[in-house]
Amino acid sequence: MAGGTHKLLIIKDDKIICQAFAKGWEDSVKTSGTSSLAKALISGMSLNAAIADGYIDPDAPACLYIPSWKKFDVKSKITIRQLDTHTSGLEDAEATDEEEQKLISQKKDRHMDLPGWKGAFWRQKPDPFTLSRDSAKVLFKPGTGSAYSNPGIAMLNYAVTKSLQKTSYKDIRDYLDKRIFSRVGIKKDTYSMGYNTTYKVDSLDLVAGWGGAAFTADAVARIGRLILKKGSWQGTQIIDSTVIKRALNVDATTMPALNSNLTNDDREPKTTAVLGWFTNHDGTFKSLPRDAFWGAGAGEQLLLVIPSLNIILVRMGETMNKGTTGEGYWEFIENNIFNPIADAVDEPPYPKSDFIVSAKFAPANEVIRMAEGGDCWPSTWGDDGLMYTAYGDGNGFKPQTDIKLSMGLAVVSGTPPNLTGANIRTQSADRVGQGPAGAKPSGMIMVDGKLYMWVRNVNNARLACSTDHSKTWTWADWKFDTSFGCPNFINYGKNNTGARDGYVYTYSVDDASAYKYADQMVLTRVKNTQIMDWKAYEFFAGYGNSGKPLWSIDIRRRKPVYVNPGKTYRSGMTFDAGLKRYLWCQVVPLSNDKEEQGPRFKGGLGIFESPNPWGPWKTVFYTREWDMGPGESGCLPVNWMSKDGRTIYYLFSGNDSFSVRKLTLQTKQ
Repeated sequence: MAGGTHKLLIIKDDKIICQAFAKGWEDSVKTSGTSSLAKALISGMSLNAAIADGYIDPDAPACLYIPSWKKFDVKSKITIRQLDTHTSGLEDAEATDEEEQKLISQKKDRHMDLPGWKGAFWRQKPDPFTLSRDSAKVLFKPGTGSAYSNPGIAMLNYAVTKSLQKTSYKDIRDYLDKRIFSRVGIKKDTYSMGYNTTYKVDSLDLVAGWGGAAFTADAVARIGRLILKKGSWQGTQIIDSTVIKRALNVDATTMPALNSNLTNDDREPKTTAVLGWFTNHDGTFKSLPRDAFWGAGAGEQLLLVIPSLNIILVRMGETMNKGTTGEGYWEFIENNIFNPIADAVDEPPYPKSDFIVSAKFAPANEVIRMAEGGDCWPSTWGDDGLMYTAYGDGNGFKPQTDIKLSMGLAVVSGTPPNLTGANIRTQSADRVGQGPAGAKPSGMIMVDGKLYMWVRNVNNARLACSTDHSKTWTWADWKFDTSFGCPNFINYGKNNTGARDGYVYTYSVDDASAYKYADQMVLTRVKNTQIMDWKAYEFFAGYGNSGKPLWSIDIRRRKPVYVNPGKTYRSGMTFDAGLKRYLWCQVVPLSNDKEEQGPRFKGGLGIFESPNPWGPWKTVFYTREWDMGPGESGCLPVNWMSKDGRTIYYLFSGNDSFSVRKLTLQTKQ
């Protein structure tokens, strides 16, 4: 198989959709080494089983299970969780950069030929557990930093084994076999662990769980499926589901340490370790859903699980990264495994609309392009019949501004194809700063003659108001500090006429950043007389028993109104009065290696409809690769809708312009 892959297994919705083996590497023939993937398969699984069985507490001091550490001031403060999440500060058994270069120049092994206790750790002489316990130093205060540590996992294995001492299990090999593996159909001849060695230390039978394991792809996938199903296997609860849920969550006590996990290469993503696994909880890997978790080892050994997409991927073999591209370990995995698997899921997140049966865009050569060089373009229909809008990173309409603005205001008159745009200069809202460094407009609405504008890139988002048609702006003395990193208003008719009730609605990606792909959208509302009052905002919090939406003043109780895991980005929603439907335009981004400067030039587009701003949604139009860039954001402006609601226009920032494309809808007769 290409790239040195020995085994590749992809499961979607409990069905094998890809199973491939290099010659001689079939599961029926041999297992394949897992390298540090063992940290998840062996160490993580044994730890979480022991937690579920009440044998060990993840937040207990490790010295309760490693008695010799009680006499050391620093080591006595290390917890079990810190050992497993690489936040203990315990020194790794790896060479320094200088030592590694010297070994390479001498054509020596970077592990086996290391001097001192580190080389002895890999040679396993006298044994790696004693060396980890006694020789590894603590490099920083436990819980204040993050640094990968094989000895830390060794001491985790020691502690878990100690917790089994009064049980019938003699070691973690025996524990995993009887407690988990045999119960999910993993037979003994489909795996090995611990370098096929057991060490006797302090009357404990110790088995290595940081490396030295080999598995079949099927066996690895079964472990992934068990965690995907929250510890359940064919109706039997093998591990308590609450333990699995807690294991995959980022613990608040370790968050500061995990955030300090910096890299020398800005391109190399930071990974977040939880109990047994790595997780994408913060969207570091943009194309992956936030609930994705994985175990990984040298040579790109990988078990990737994406619960929201019901996907399990196992890749085992030789390294694919030959170092020719200059990519780091995680950067390579992101570009060559994470992104392709995310891009391969191309079905829309919601069923096809049974009301709007077709959506046909005008030919590409009929697209109107104005104000070249600017993006964003949120808009609203003013009380004077004009369209008020704002742009980012541009010079606006001709005659263009003398300097490039990160945020500028404009007004547009006419109906496509006859449009005229003009810039509005205002000291109170003009901003400078390129990309994320500059404030950008994300939403605009006019209510009772007042313009309101959401502005992003200011540590989440902030609200501004103009009472003189965009000439001057006043700013709210508050801003979102949770989620709502790219908010936009739901627009109705001229000056907000035709609104469904006395509220103004705002939706956003469920993330504090406007630059990360999210899994879902969230919604808030406020009375139209209190838009600038933070205390008046309510957040969609799901549905009550009667099916009616629930609202909460507590932002932490927010629930999604739209879900598309790993593919939720910027959007625009308007109410089509002719069709009595909310139309929600969603930019569907491609993964990083296909973006070509972002969705302004290439990407997907989805349009969804619903009789309510909170759904349920149905798909009007969906493609993973539109015939042109859908823009960083886009919407269907209400001022350009025909009376019957079937002839409309998509306003988007494709090609870094004020771009307009006609769209014709056909409804069920």
